[in-house]
Amino acid sequence: MIVRELIETLPEPYFAVPGVHLGTLYEIDVGNYRDLEPESADLDAGEGGVAVATYAPPKPTLTLEPALPDQDTYEVRIYDSRRNRRLVAAIEIVSPSNKDRPDSRTAFVSKVATLLKNDICVSIVDVVSTSHFNLYAELMTSIHGVDPALGDEPPSMYAVTLRTRYQKQLKMMDNWYHPLEIGKPLPTLPIWLRENFAVSLELESSYVETCRTLRIR
Repeated sequence: MIVRELIETLPEPYFAVPGVHLGTLYEIDVGNYRDLEPESADLDAGEGGVAVATYAPPKPTLTLEPALPDQDTYEVRIYDSRRNRRLVAAIEIVSPSNKDRPDSRTAFVSKVATLLKNDICVSIVDVVSTSHFNLYAELMTSIHGVDPALGDEPPSMYAVTLRTRYQKQLKMMDNWYHPLEIGKPLPTLPIWLRENFAVSLELESSYVETCRTLRIR
C-alpha cells in the first residue's frame, strides 16, 4: 500500500519498488529511485507529464552532525542497464526479527548508518510492540548523537525519517521523529528525493487502506 501511494505521489523520473526477503539477510523494504537523466528545474509538472502537488515538509525535530561509521560492504547488485538508476531513499518496515537479538539489532543499525553515509534518505517505521528495543535510539548511540525526544525510556513504537545534507562543508543529519501510540493516528513523514525536494508519506492512509483491503477491523 505504501508503494501504491508513492506511485501517486512521486514525480518523474522517480519510481518506487517493494522488496521482501524472508531469512537472516536483509534488504530495503521500499526503495525510491531516480533515472539518471538531466534534472528538471521544475519537478511539479513537465510538458505532457502529470502534475504533482507541491509538498512543504515541516522543520526537522532535530538537526545534528553525526559520526557515521565506515562500513565494509560486500554485495552484488544487478540493475537493468536500460534504466540507469540510483537509490535515493529507503523505507524500512521493522519486523520482530530485527529486534529480537543483539546481532540483528546491530545489523539493522549498521544498514541504516551505511545508507545515511551514502546520502540516502531513510525512513523507519516500527510498530513492533512485543519488543521494547528502540532501533532509532540505538542508531543515535552508534553515531554519537542525542535526541532529547527519546527520553529516558525510548518507546518501542515510532516512525522517523533521517536524511543527511551539507552545511558549510559539514555533513549534517536532519531527523523527523514521531513516537507512536496504539489507537492514535500514524504521522506523515517527509521522503527526501533531493536535498531541496521531498514528497510526503501518509502512513495513516496507507494503514487504513491496508486494513480495508485485508478486511481488518
